[in-house]
Amino acid sequence: MNPLVLPTPHSKYNPNATTAAQDLRFPPTPPTSTSELASLKIRLHSSLRQFPDFPSKGILFEDILPIFADAHLHQDLIRALELHVEEHYGRAERPDVIVGLEARGFLFGPSLALRLGAGFVPVRKQGKLPGPTETAGYEKEYGTDFFQIQADGIKPGQKVLIVDDIIATGGSAAAAGSLVRKIGGTLLGYVFILELDFLQGRQKLDAGASTLLSSQ
Repeated sequence: MNPLVLPTPHSKYNPNATTAAQDLRFPPTPPTSTSELASLKIRLHSSLRQFPDFPSKGILFEDILPIFADAHLHQDLIRALELHVEEHYGRAERPDVIVGLEARGFLFGPSLALRLGAGFVPVRKQGKLPGPTETAGYEKEYGTDFFQIQADGIKPGQKVLIVDDIIATGGSAAAAGSLVRKIGGTLLGYVFILELDFLQGRQKLDAGASTLLSSQ
């Protein structure tokens, strides 16, 4: 058996190399019909709860937490996201890394990464991550906030998909995208469960974005 050679923190990512991490990837998902994804979307959307005027007047808040309270729905979500990623990016463009945004991107980002045979890297609020980090700011209604990512979380050239529960104004997602590029990742795009269309958050993003469920 050949010895396992681990890359150094500064080694350039080689997508053609056979590594232990690649060997851990799940077997390719068998071809599925569009009807499976459509059926999953219907079940998932019917499980959402709606709260008007939250967190502010005029907003219809759609609560995704019931999905995680039911094991079958949770499995449905991860399967639907897997099919969604394959539909939009193809098997040849499967991500090497899933980046999840604090905090709800952490609910499903690691499970999706595992299903796709990818790594998971969190983007967190400033001051929450140890070690060297990169920082990007974004505007909120009450001022500027900051996201950080660990500087060695993504190797140069790795393909990255950013996930979060919802895209609203797009500021936080755009900040995450700038962090991915800053540390050398190749940003494939963004995937959200829901979207507030009227806020036009996609206009702030520098890569393609898609939404799993129907938008407001």
